[in-house]
Amino acid sequence: MSATHPESLLQAVAALPALPGVYRYFDADGQLLYVGKAKDLKRRVSSYFQKTHDGTRIGHMVSKIVRLETTVVRSEAEALLLENNLIKTQQPRYNILFRDDKSYPYLRLSASSWTPAFERSPAGQGGEARPEHYPRMSYYRGAVEKKHQYFGPYPSAWAVKETLELLQKVFRLRTCEDTVFKHRSRPCLLAQIKRCSGPCVGLVSAADYAQDVRAAAAFLRGETQSVLAEIEARMLAHSERLEFEQAAEARNQMTALSRVLHQQAMENVSDQDVDILAVKVQGGRACVNLAMVRGGRHLGDRPYFPAHVEDGALLAALAAEEEADGTDSGQAGSDAGAQPRPAAAPVEQRVLEAFIAQHYTQAAPPPVLVLGAPVDAGLLELLTEQSGIKIHPVFHPREHRRAWLEMAQKNAELQLARLLSEEGSQQARTRALVQALDLAEDQLEALRIECFDISHTAGEATVASCVVFEGHKMQGSQYRRYNIDGITPGDDYAAMRQVLQRRYGKLAEALRESGGAEPAAKGGARLPDIVLIDGGKGQVGVAREVFEALGLDLGRIVGVEKGEGRKVGLEELVFADGRDKVYLGADSAALMLVAQIRDEAHRFAITGMRAQRAKTRTGGSKLEDIPGVGPRKRARLLQRFGGLKGVADASVEDLASVEGISGELAAAIYRALH
Repeated sequence: MSATHPESLLQAVAALPALPGVYRYFDADGQLLYVGKAKDLKRRVSSYFQKTHDGTRIGHMVSKIVRLETTVVRSEAEALLLENNLIKTQQPRYNILFRDDKSYPYLRLSASSWTPAFERSPAGQGGEARPEHYPRMSYYRGAVEKKHQYFGPYPSAWAVKETLELLQKVFRLRTCEDTVFKHRSRPCLLAQIKRCSGPCVGLVSAADYAQDVRAAAAFLRGETQSVLAEIEARMLAHSERLEFEQAAEARNQMTALSRVLHQQAMENVSDQDVDILAVKVQGGRACVNLAMVRGGRHLGDRPYFPAHVEDGALLAALAAEEEADGTDSGQAGSDAGAQPRPAAAPVEQRVLEAFIAQHYTQAAPPPVLVLGAPVDAGLLELLTEQSGIKIHPVFHPREHRRAWLEMAQKNAELQLARLLSEEGSQQARTRALVQALDLAEDQLEALRIECFDISHTAGEATVASCVVFEGHKMQGSQYRRYNIDGITPGDDYAAMRQVLQRRYGKLAEALRESGGAEPAAKGGARLPDIVLIDGGKGQVGVAREVFEALGLDLGRIVGVEKGEGRKVGLEELVFADGRDKVYLGADSAALMLVAQIRDEAHRFAITGMRAQRAKTRTGGSKLEDIPGVGPRKRARLLQRFGGLKGVADASVEDLASVEGISGELAAAIYRALH
């Protein structure tokens, strides 16, 4: 095997140190093949080239290796962190890969500047209500700030909104923006239906509101019994003082909270923060279903679908076998969910371990993991070392934990069945389109379609979009937007001409230089099999002119022309090479795929156009040009002063009052805008 590899690679392997670290394999095109970690880099990496892997997936991968990169770290925990960060960001071909670009949502309670001393001051006694004294609860996604309170993470936006509604019913905290709060002169609808205590119009004191905020925070932390006891004590105190209206309010609050706790079937005060992980593998695909319990409340679940399941599992098994060589298999420990790894662990175990490693190197793990498959004790020890949180794994759970796991397993099965069904129908759509266009059916996986659309508002902020369909699905990471300039506003034909020239000009040049052999451009772009144009004869004519000038195949161009009355389902396909139009039929699977791709191009173009238009109208670019003003500070400035004009009218002192804006930066902003 080693004879097929470059001498420089074998020398690099021989020179590796016997230290912990991360190794990366690359092929002849510079593409990353695999990322792995090792306690002993020399022993682990050497094993790939000393053993025979002929006729296997591992052998296929090893035969492609021409270059090696390694990074030595101080401990195996650091290696685990680096390995999974590289897997998430670089997406190697042979690793089990969980793609998750979205951050988790949180429920946020904003900071309060109210103190009892302020309530007794003249400003507090006679001044108007100020939003900073009445914390707002809101849905939040993004980086956290220490001054606010955050609860979560939640598995979905729906789970956050459901919790917000619950807190409105029980604690009646405000959800309105500060600008709305400042301009209220009478109670809003939420106050009228008893979902808000009306702090904006003085219906509740800052002290009483602060008490409700503390109770809501305690409830979210799972301290339900202490919250009930506090409300009951408050009710009795009001009764003793003959304050019957206030006592009735406390009684109603306690009743509402008790009803909520009774309705929350999954509520369990003994388990505060728990993650339940179930895994299902079928048909070459896998699903890991993550269910979350926070503060004793079951918040819902979220499915994850890894890529490269079979290849990644095989290579992970090889790495584990090498790791086990020369070690005591009995030292794995006796935790309930962690067992010594067998020589050939099932795919479910490999998938679950990959998820745990990748997910919890990005997010802090809870103290308890209820697992649907055994995992390596060493992995959990490394995560404990890295996060500083002692992780207690539970396998074969009992009582309420068993009910949680069974629910998660059922959801994993349902989600995987849905995915397999959707993928089957998507492949059928791809095949139908290939047949309708008389293309070869032997490489459906490799079929690449790029679709273009133009969007603007009366000629303002013209944006062209290019979306990519490949491997039976939309490839969001390959989408591109093009800001169009130098044309007559509203000239869609000129916009289409410009975007096609920019998209395919360099590819056409590379094609000519290679003598007709189709090269891959930087970033993996290549000429698509189909160039889909959202337009009829006019737009297709423009595309034909561009392709003729670039010397490209006109047979790739397909236009989507609206049918009679522009009705959906009556679209026809128009070709640039002189072929007759094709009507696919309203129920055609091919038309469904064309519509899916076209609609995605339309959506992507519109969102880009709106962002560009907003940027132009608010003058965001002027702030962007100021050193030290990033997206977060720019957003805070525009929100505080209501737009660029407000920022320009503000004094240096006003600018410096915005969070994150120092006096020096405020002076620089003032100078730049004047």
